[in-house]
Amino acid sequence: MSASLNHIVLVDDNETTSFLNNRLLGRLGVAEHVSTFSRADEAFERIWGGQSGGSSEAMPTPDLVFVDLKMPGVSGFEFLQLYSSLPKDVQDKTVMAVLTTSMHSADTARVAQYPNVEYLTKPLTEEKMQKLLEKRFQ
Repeated sequence: MSASLNHIVLVDDNETTSFLNNRLLGRLGVAEHVSTFSRADEAFERIWGGQSGGSSEAMPTPDLVFVDLKMPGVSGFEFLQLYSSLPKDVQDKTVMAVLTTSMHSADTARVAQYPNVEYLTKPLTEEKMQKLLEKRFQ
């Protein structure tokens, strides 16, 4: 794969999905670091919590975040809402991609409200990853 990213974050409440995606990304060698979270609120806090003067536990800004839509607690939609409220210069550092099983038109329409968010259906594959890298990281 061409692009080499520093940090990718996976946010999905399904441990098997996160495990498989983590393995795929490792095999493809597309990132130095991959972090996984099962809860969207925890991921947001760890990634961007420092933006609001919050905890100093924030991790390095990821180049790419994959978020599932259907999760208990804070959903992927709420995560996108939080992300879209960040300052533009902060948003510009990270490509946001929804990774979901949903192909429901209401869900795709809701995600389409966020112009810079990619919409991918599960499973994540080498081909989908290649297309995303070519589109957003060339």
